[in-house]
Amino acid sequence: MTCVAIIDYGMGNLRSVAKAIEHVAPGREVVVTSDPAVVAAAERVVFPGQGAMPDCMRELDLRGLRPAVLQAAASKPFLGICIGQQMLFEHSEEGDVPGLGVLAGKVVRFPEARMALADGARLKVPHMGWNEVWQRTAAHPMWEGIPDGERFYFVHSYFVSPADDAVTAAETDYGLRFTSAVARANIFAVQFHPEKSAQAGLQLLSNFIRWAP
Repeated sequence: MTCVAIIDYGMGNLRSVAKAIEHVAPGREVVVTSDPAVVAAAERVVFPGQGAMPDCMRELDLRGLRPAVLQAAASKPFLGICIGQQMLFEHSEEGDVPGLGVLAGKVVRFPEARMALADGARLKVPHMGWNEVWQRTAAHPMWEGIPDGERFYFVHSYFVSPADDAVTAAETDYGLRFTSAVARANIFAVQFHPEKSAQAGLQLLSNFIRWAP
């Protein structure tokens, strides 16, 4: 059985994700795949992505991967990253497209006209760079060894707005306080890029390899 399947639907270079997971899981099989059968057989699944939401949803369906993603999200340890988090929700303002509907809620854009610090300095969109992640569910196994307020690397213009506040696992401030991680049962998904987040990101990926929801 493949230990970790990283879903490849043609959106983004997944090499950095694979290399980071291989680093924290020596001896485990890590496969980047667009084969639904490989995803179905994997012990755990990573669902990353970058780019525009309409393109991501289109490419996912063109490759016949939607059923495999839905099955994995319902049955095994599942980690969503960046667009892979956003696609789990019902609808996105980016392109006005439906998502997978695994989690209730929507994806919204930062209100650029109102993005400013307390001193009035304007904030740019996309939100790009390192920022603090404040844990709402500190006892969650995915946060083991990661201090509250640790900094992770972000690149995004949209963020998730869950219908159920209980799924919010962490928040981040960027002109407003937004959900930067969600958790429900076997699903954990983050807006930031753990594969680009130095030791904290590697710790999160290591936790995922050991996580037994």
